[in-house]
Amino acid sequence: MNVLLWHVHGSWTTAFVHGKHRYLVPVTPDRGPWGLGRARTYSWPDTVVEVPLHRLSSEEIDIAILQRPSEVDLLDALLGRRVPRIYVEHNTPKGDVPDSRHPMADRDDLLVVHVTHFNDLFWDTGDTRTAVVEHGIVPPTASYTGELDRFAVVTNEPVRRGRVTGTDLMPRFAAVAPLDVYGMGVAGLAVPDVTAHEDVPQARMHAEVARRRAYLHLCRWTSLGLSLIESMAMGIPVVALATTEAVAAVPPDAGVLSTRVDTLVEAAQWLLEEPEAARRLGARAREAAGTRYGLDRFLADWDRLLEEEVCASR
Repeated sequence: MNVLLWHVHGSWTTAFVHGKHRYLVPVTPDRGPWGLGRARTYSWPDTVVEVPLHRLSSEEIDIAILQRPSEVDLLDALLGRRVPRIYVEHNTPKGDVPDSRHPMADRDDLLVVHVTHFNDLFWDTGDTRTAVVEHGIVPPTASYTGELDRFAVVTNEPVRRGRVTGTDLMPRFAAVAPLDVYGMGVAGLAVPDVTAHEDVPQARMHAEVARRRAYLHLCRWTSLGLSLIESMAMGIPVVALATTEAVAAVPPDAGVLSTRVDTLVEAAQWLLEEPEAARRLGARAREAAGTRYGLDRFLADWDRLLEEEVCASR
């Protein structure tokens, strides 16, 4: 198939475009939000083709993957014709939870696909059809060593998002050991014993994260972060807030989860003092991530949905 999608979420898109299809990614001269093109910090296969935004109407498109509400009208304006479409919801609802109405609610012209069962439960999509395809990841090449008495965090825009990303909790863990925070929009962090690493290429970031003793997942309200799954897949023990989908992703013997921050701080101290315990939890984390979030399962689930939607439109 020829699958159109905008480059919005780097890690998710990286897994998605490893399928058997041809992936058309819009590009604009400024590589702005409507034409970011191919990834610069992720490894994508040659089946991902950049298409100038203004030339989309001349492309053969079997199905469109939409990820932002404004893409719906933009797609109609650019193509001038209807194509099957799936809307992927990556995020937890905002506003009047649990009564948040999804922007694609009560539509009969698309399918909303959630990346977690938590999101499917909490979003009100009305009469719109929904499905869940849980995350899958390209297996990282790095493996856990845990040689550094430091903790790793991967998050985007922790300064702007603040309590959502648990930025206010970082000092409590930094008092146990220094934190290395990776992601986009992290450069403005000004927290003692916290070092920011801005937009590091994925492979290099994985290699560095794997050297830290444990991975901290401090997000209060977010969909399941792929960086959490990637860390588990590298064999890194995780210390995580027991919120949203994390409680389903991390088995009890693969890390420490709690809504009591003191418990998590104590767990971080324990993993710092007991490297063998950290390796034991990390080994179980790797096993759990491979079983639930394998790339083959993810791509097979998506192939089934793509084929069903395209066939239903004919």
